[in-house]
Amino acid sequence: MPEEEGKLIGKVSHYFSKIGVAVIELSGSLSVGDTVRIVGGEATDFEQTIDSMEMEHEKIEKAKKGDAIGTKVKEKVREGYKVYKV
Repeated sequence: MPEEEGKLIGKVSHYFSKIGVAVIELSGSLSVGDTVRIVGGEATDFEQTIDSMEMEHEKIEKAKKGDAIGTKVKEKVREGYKVYKV
């Protein structure tokens, strides 16, 4: 898939490997039900639907530019990986 696939909406700022949760700093809006594509490193490039997300330990449905949200991810990610909305 080309790098331009999807709209860049943020980047991974932290990854909690024990629980499989990524913290994403948003530069665009994101809602539960959206599909995102996470790209980084040499081998990571996957899509997944946002089933749920949290901000400051509260479950939220929508987040906006400037928010930092936590969501479960199905693969390992690292700081700096790019997040696209597809």
